[in-house]
This record gives sequence, structure tokens and C-alpha cells, in this order.
Amino acid sequence: MVRSLSAKKRVRQNARCKLVNRARKSKIKTQIKRLEQDLAGGSAEAAKKQHQLVAKKLDKLASTGTMHKRTAARKKSRLAKRLNKPAKAKQE
Repeated sequence: MVRSLSAKKRVRQNARCKLVNRARKSKIKTQIKRLEQDLAGGSAEAAKKQHQLVAKKLDKLASTGTMHKRTAARKKSRLAKRLNKPAKAKQE
């Protein structure tokens, strides 16, 4: 049990930040699922637009500290690789 005022305040702040971060992560997961649906559906234009939105959101998460910048970069890279996979197969 915390006793000092500053520790009590920190507990309150942590609880508030946890809720905000959880909501942000949930939103990005939903965006990624929509991108995967577009990829599975075969609509390349919709998938590209969705990828731009996801990349923007991931950058925002990384800048606010909700997600580490390298984690966001890794996710963006993997999604871009999946987005470009059909186009690469056509070239070969």
C-alpha cells in the first residue's frame, strides 16, 4: 500500500495511462484487421489506403510512447511486405 502523496498520485496516473494505452492499442489492432481483410479480399487500392492509415497510427503510437518505435517499425515493415507480395509475384 502506498503512503506518500506522490506515490498515490503516480498510481492514479498509471491507471489513467493504462486505459488510454489499451484503447490506442485496440484501435490499431482493429485497423490492422481491416487491412488484412482488404488484402484477403484482393482490393489493392483499399489495402494501400488502409496501409497508409495504419502506418500513420503506428507512428503516432510510437511517438506518444504507447508502443516502442522499433516495434512500430517492425509491424509497418511486415504489413508492407504482405501488401507488396502479390505485386512481386506478378513481376516474376
